[in-house]
Amino acid sequence: MTPISDNVYSIVSPSFGLPTPENKGWNSNSHFVVTEKGVLLFDTGSSEIIGNEIKKAIKSVTEKPVRWVVNSHSHADHWLGNAGFTDTGAEIIASARAVTIMNEDGQGPVDAFSRMTEGATGSTHVVYPSLLLAQGEKRNFGGVDVEFIFSNDAHSPGDVLMWLPEQKIIFGGDVLSSQWMPILTYHGDVPNLIDTLNDVVKLNPEIVLTGHGEATTGKSVKRDADLVAGVWKLVKEGYQENKKPNEIILDVSEKLGPLYRPLYDNFDSEIKRYVGLMYKRQQ
Repeated sequence: MTPISDNVYSIVSPSFGLPTPENKGWNSNSHFVVTEKGVLLFDTGSSEIIGNEIKKAIKSVTEKPVRWVVNSHSHADHWLGNAGFTDTGAEIIASARAVTIMNEDGQGPVDAFSRMTEGATGSTHVVYPSLLLAQGEKRNFGGVDVEFIFSNDAHSPGDVLMWLPEQKIIFGGDVLSSQWMPILTYHGDVPNLIDTLNDVVKLNPEIVLTGHGEATTGKSVKRDADLVAGVWKLVKEGYQENKKPNEIILDVSEKLGPLYRPLYDNFDSEIKRYVGLMYKRQQ
């Protein structure tokens, strides 16, 4: 557990990637805000076991109950821990699009994570969000003003970011990144990701809390916006010139690699996947 400010804390996973027997399914971050009337938690991890461990970590800071849980999106490593908070009577909050995907996936991710971790994630009870957010919704949680930002499916259907305007802290889920490149997915929207990143830059956040990796600043968001826009532009141009993906990968590596390779831990491995996904979007 890492203190971020007087009332904000992060629980940062040292693991990046899929659930494995080694990380026991703990591969994503959770963050929480201690308010006058209880705790506001952002993301609950990938199993009921992890949710319960998050609850223990919160109790090391405050005896106040977790009253509100926000699920940033529908990827199971960010919300299957919801079951750890049913005994607190917490409101569990997400966007309608995210909840639709969660329901469609059902028990599948629980079984998949159990296989991937050789049983380390245990038997999780699936607990869905019960309160749906509206675009641009603002709310006060125990004296803390919060604004919710929809990414318009930038990373996945129904992504939600959480902004504390007074403290200038943003909780980004998997839309925002730190030492790794932004996580593109097959069902994400690249132009909307670029737009959302630029919108976050305009907020001028002092602290950026991500779904994976360490806390960072608004400079990282600007870096990510420029990178994704640069790759998108080169892929579009290459596609129009009838270049094959391998040719475009070489172009991207040559033109963007010198600037961005030192800024990310996974540039060379991830750039191939970027070009592949973006190329398919042109077809």
